[in-house]
Amino acid sequence: MKKSSLLLFAFLLFSHLGFSQIVDPIKWSFKLERAGTGLFNLKFTAKIEDKWHLYSQNIPEGGPIATSFHFEKNNLFELVEKTKELSKANVKFDPTFKINLTTFSREAVFVQKIKAKSAELSVVKGTVEFMCCNDEKCLPPKEIEFSFAIPSTGVASMSSNSLMDERRAIDTSIHTLASTEIKPIVDTSGTIKSSLPVNTPEMSDPIEDGSLWSFFLIAFLAGIAGIFTPCVYPMIPMTVSFFMRGEGNRTAGILKGIIFGLSIIFIYTMIGVLVAVTRSGADITSVISTHWAPNLIFFALFMVFAASFFGMFEIVLPGSLTNKIDQQAEKGGYLAAFFMALTLVVVSFSCTGPIVGAILVEASKGMFIKPIIGMFGFSLAFAIPFVIFAISPAMMKKLAKSGSWLNSVKVVFAFVLMAFSLKFLLAIDSTYHFNMLPREVYLSIWIVVFSMLGFYLMGRIKFLHDSDLPYIGVPRLFLAIATFSFVAYLVPGLFGAPLTGISSMLPPVSKHSLFSSSNNAISSQPNNSCATPSYSNFLELPYDLNGYFDYQEGLACAKKMNKPVFLDIKGHACSNCKKMEAEVWSDPKVQEYMRNNFIIIALYTDDKYMLPEKEWITSSYDQKLKKTMGAKNLDYEITHFNINTQPLYAILDHQGNSLNKPMGLNTDIEVFLKFLEEGKTKFIAK
Repeated sequence: MKKSSLLLFAFLLFSHLGFSQIVDPIKWSFKLERAGTGLFNLKFTAKIEDKWHLYSQNIPEGGPIATSFHFEKNNLFELVEKTKELSKANVKFDPTFKINLTTFSREAVFVQKIKAKSAELSVVKGTVEFMCCNDEKCLPPKEIEFSFAIPSTGVASMSSNSLMDERRAIDTSIHTLASTEIKPIVDTSGTIKSSLPVNTPEMSDPIEDGSLWSFFLIAFLAGIAGIFTPCVYPMIPMTVSFFMRGEGNRTAGILKGIIFGLSIIFIYTMIGVLVAVTRSGADITSVISTHWAPNLIFFALFMVFAASFFGMFEIVLPGSLTNKIDQQAEKGGYLAAFFMALTLVVVSFSCTGPIVGAILVEASKGMFIKPIIGMFGFSLAFAIPFVIFAISPAMMKKLAKSGSWLNSVKVVFAFVLMAFSLKFLLAIDSTYHFNMLPREVYLSIWIVVFSMLGFYLMGRIKFLHDSDLPYIGVPRLFLAIATFSFVAYLVPGLFGAPLTGISSMLPPVSKHSLFSSSNNAISSQPNNSCATPSYSNFLELPYDLNGYFDYQEGLACAKKMNKPVFLDIKGHACSNCKKMEAEVWSDPKVQEYMRNNFIIIALYTDDKYMLPEKEWITSSYDQKLKKTMGAKNLDYEITHFNINTQPLYAILDHQGNSLNKPMGLNTDIEVFLKFLEEGKTKFIAK
């Protein structure tokens, strides 16, 4: 009986401790390998626990923290090429960030090649910054120090025996370093470091179910849309007649049609290859995502194409180029089929250019293979009708005749391009914090643009090359209904609706919205009796909730108002935090209960804001000085809850003690409400 009681007690004890444990699912080891005279490979290996994943170096804008390697400057060596990823990666669509994310499971190996510039002994030092998550929680970004001893004979030639002896010594020292306990080191510079490495062109990207297939489908549909443009659709019968003329040999005509279709696929796919190789040669992915220059250029290009589609002017390639290609096509033979395809690609540029450009712009932000997949999908759909009609010319009789409807297709594209172009301005606005394109302005522009599109489809707006519209066809009516329905969907977004279906393309919901119901109130203050929260000029809670971003300020307000504290430990890059806010906090009952019964304190564990020196602390956990807001908040979580994952929610009394068991990710609204009610009940009971 005593033995059973002891076992039960031990089970209950460890069940309680199971929640309150510091999670460290990534173990790093480092190894130095010689790669030639004066050349060395720095090998970084991350062992990843089951069900956890480490993020790749290549993470698009708006995603979590990417893995990155930062090297201290040293004149005795130089970096050669970019840091390579050697392990097989997983690519999946993340429903929270609404982008494809590349991750590693179980093991991730990175290699950085360096060149020794001197025969002197040197040491390569630096840090690796990384972030990891599982299906339930995320850890805040973490930095690990590394150090490699480069042998003094790094430049001079060495005998095979001395190489072996030195290799053993290096491996032994590195093994000793890797086997020591590595504690978290948080950046104290106060600046956000940029990522050095990207995949080089020779590195292939893995294809995972649901990652590239969705992009391929979008590109394929874009190829179908490209067919129904004034530059392409009328050329179908003209082009097919080219295959049927001359020899009168139907088999030869069919073969030419097939070569023509394959040539279209080849030409467009090679454009994708060129973009893939060019953008992989440098860290163009990060530049396209964040730098103002390319985003401003893309915005201007899309607006120019939109103006052209509206009929303001026509974009054409030089006539001399078209004539030369067309002359080659007129020579006949199977090679002529290729030049006929090239002629089609060049002539149709004014209509297909914006579509191809949109695909390539999106693809250039992703993996190496994405531009190739995009252009292959587009060209496949683009080529299919030409091949089909070349094989069965009689089917062309069923084609709809060319007419004014083709110009309507261009105008519809123009409206869509105008709306899509704002995405590039938004990237500039959010990255550089200009705050010139807030959510309500962005949505207002979209509402106007798509409303005008709806009126155009109804025949209420007419452009230069449009014909009179005596009546509206059924397809056009359905498209108009869909457009106005989309406008109706956008309108609630002006008043704070999350619009989760398109949230990845919109600015975030802000309590400072011009249309917010609380705009006339002092929304930065939880109530009229407490002080204005510090950092509320750049931090805020979603859904117009008010709270504090400093623990002591929030606790003081809770004492003054005699309310319990709802503690929200989160991160800017925490996907599960955003998931909870989108699926649980968005519920009106949850918002009302939190607003009326708690003082909310939100602590960001990955914020790089440099605190005033008087607010720096020395951690009792790792005895290091914490200078940034994120480092200080993370230290609080570890020392008070013995855990380092987010999200973490806790109900606290005025002494900072938990009133009930803290909780993490749980998207059941009723469970979350019971958690809040239990904490409040226990606070009243005290």
